[in-house]
Amino acid sequence: QRYDEAWREDPQSVMARPLYVVAEKILGHGEILPRTWPVDGTSGYDFLNLVNGLFVDGANAKTFEGIYSTFIKQRTNFNELVLAKKRQIMLISLASEINVLARQLSRLAERNRNVRDFTINSLTFALREVIASFPVYRTYIADGNITPSDVQYIEAAVASTKRRTPVTDPSIFDFIRDVLLLRYPGTADEEDRRLQQDWVQKFQQVTGPVMAKGLEDTAFYIYNRLISLNEVGGEPQHFGTSVAEFHKANLERRRSWPHAMLTLSTHDTKRSADVRARINALSELPKEWKSALTRWSRLNSRHRSKVEGRSAPDRNEEYLFYQTLLGMWPRKALDAAEHAALVERIQEYMRKALKEAKVNTSWVNPNEAWDAAVSNFVSRALADTPQNAFLADFKQLAARLAQLGVYNALAQSVIELTVPGVPDIYQGNEAWDFSLVDPDNRRPVPYTRNREMLNELDAQLNNAESDPAAYVRSLVTQQDDGGIKLLLVAQTLRFRREQPELFAEGEYVPLETTGNLANHVVGFARRLNDAEVLVVAPRLLARIVTDDNAPIGDVWSGTSLLVPAAETGTTYLNLFTHERVQVDNSVRGTGLPLAAVFGNCPIAVLVKSTQ
Repeated sequence: QRYDEAWREDPQSVMARPLYVVAEKILGHGEILPRTWPVDGTSGYDFLNLVNGLFVDGANAKTFEGIYSTFIKQRTNFNELVLAKKRQIMLISLASEINVLARQLSRLAERNRNVRDFTINSLTFALREVIASFPVYRTYIADGNITPSDVQYIEAAVASTKRRTPVTDPSIFDFIRDVLLLRYPGTADEEDRRLQQDWVQKFQQVTGPVMAKGLEDTAFYIYNRLISLNEVGGEPQHFGTSVAEFHKANLERRRSWPHAMLTLSTHDTKRSADVRARINALSELPKEWKSALTRWSRLNSRHRSKVEGRSAPDRNEEYLFYQTLLGMWPRKALDAAEHAALVERIQEYMRKALKEAKVNTSWVNPNEAWDAAVSNFVSRALADTPQNAFLADFKQLAARLAQLGVYNALAQSVIELTVPGVPDIYQGNEAWDFSLVDPDNRRPVPYTRNREMLNELDAQLNNAESDPAAYVRSLVTQQDDGGIKLLLVAQTLRFRREQPELFAEGEYVPLETTGNLANHVVGFARRLNDAEVLVVAPRLLARIVTDDNAPIGDVWSGTSLLVPAAETGTTYLNLFTHERVQVDNSVRGTGLPLAAVFGNCPIAVLVKSTQ
């Protein structure tokens, strides 16, 4: 009872939340978690998509749209696709739920003489259209209480529906709007009000599943422009996140939800963070991608089959296949057994992706001939033989993306551990993890291997004769076994453990960069009293990193991280390399030269020296 009383007085007080509770809530575009909820924040999908977009080159959005539409030979409007797939779900998978809602709505209409002439068919149609237009998963009207956000979403859905259906009497949509907003007829008695409120509760329980099944479980498997954006809580039509947007969101989280969970991968994500990191790098290479698509499709044309007069896989499925390969192809050479296991994983992924898309096959109505044709295409395209020209060609671009993906993955991992919030690392993701959607991401985790690798990393760093900077540099260059990621994650987590107040309560300060590579860096500070840590990470590195060169050292000459609050001569200790870097006077004020910050490691956590 005292917790309830504390919640009514201040939902954000400690007494109102005796336990750490987060809501697995998918926020729509512009949606804000209600401050009245007695939770510490969401489970982190909003952060996942925020940081994911930071490594997508937004300048290439139209170019990628052109490449995609040209290859699949049609233009796809994502918003229209989502509407169509939500309708499909309501007509098939959730038809009974919609019919029940419509019948109950019809009974409400019968109790109101002004609207009792609406037929069950017209109400069912109107109801489906309003639900399809819903901009968020659901509203949270309860006990007669309606928030301004609830009103906004309902009004937006109804207005959008009216624009799309000009031949339908708009009064039927007004009726649904008024019912949802609990605008009772003048003749309504207590029973009428109760029935209307009950209907609103049932309506709210339906919009979420329709959105989840229509968007995440269908449209995300069809719209393949850049599949790293097709993530739970994501908006594939928005191509990238600016540094300014990134900082704004972190400042808001620190102000409103400082203990919200932060995640990069979960049991539910469509692909792991490390897979997305590689595919994000593809957004920087439109020319290479376009050229590769043309070559690969030509080389693999002989592997397609005719099913009912159509080529299997279709162009869109083939487009998905190539991106998926680029995201998860191993850097190291595989033996025959490993190669066979990898091919089987890809076959299983494609099988699920195609059935979820519900275009040429589905779980409910499987097209076994199509499924077999696509599985055969995968097997033949990936045949590990000297005659396979596609695989040899493919591995060249795969190696380039794997290289760039390393830096994206390291950057997003360190960012997750240092921005406001509580980081959550999905099993095994402290080292490299190139998993796809479940069940692929439920495979056994190599805990023993990771533990042994961490022990070896610690032993090397603690060796009195070792040179930490040189050792870290060698890990950055080597990359394959995941040691560099494991080291950076472990060192950052250990520092968090030593400075819990700094990360739980410290302010978040966006930092600017200056110089010719300023747009390729994101930096921020966490400060509490005299404690300060700077976090600096690179982004969009395709034009900086060439061949096997890491983005370290002199490549950053002329670019500085501005630290306005620091005095000239202030020293910072690099958490990873144990090097010291000193503030100097840059063109625009006091700053740190990135050639020194990134001298041996392309990501830096810099701890202000007290000496």
